Amino acid sequence: MTDYKEFNAGIIEEFRSNEGRVGGMFEGAPLIILHTTGARSGAERLAPLMYLPYEDRMFVFASKAGAHSHPDWYHNVKANPSVSIEVGTDTFGKIAVELDPDERDRIYAVQASLVPQFAEYEAGTDRVIPVIELV
Repeated sequence: MTDYKEFNAGIIEEFRSNEGRVGGMFEGAPLIILHTTGARSGAERLAPLMYLPYEDRMFVFASKAGAHSHPDWYHNVKANPSVSIEVGTDTFGKIAVELDPDERDRIYAVQASLVPQFAEYEAGTDRVIPVIELV
């Protein structure tokens, strides 16, 4: 198991043990656990993610901390957009919809203004970081 997988597993465990709250670098941040179906494996995959609740909508960002490749969960939702999310102690079914470029830029700018680290992620990569609405 890679350090990344262990890191995520620890966040998921803390999230579930504390009714959706975690400490450390994510303390106070809005977090969900995104359940996807593996694009190749068909297996359930979990990803703890910061989300943006905005305009009565919910958005997640395929930032992968500014890496030059998309996160695995992004490939999974493109192949299988039916997902579920854990928010606090509740679980909801959702459909993952990638925003069009103009809407993506608008919503990403909101997230970057609220969490400046997202501006750093965008500046550190040549790829356009996708924004996904969970409908």
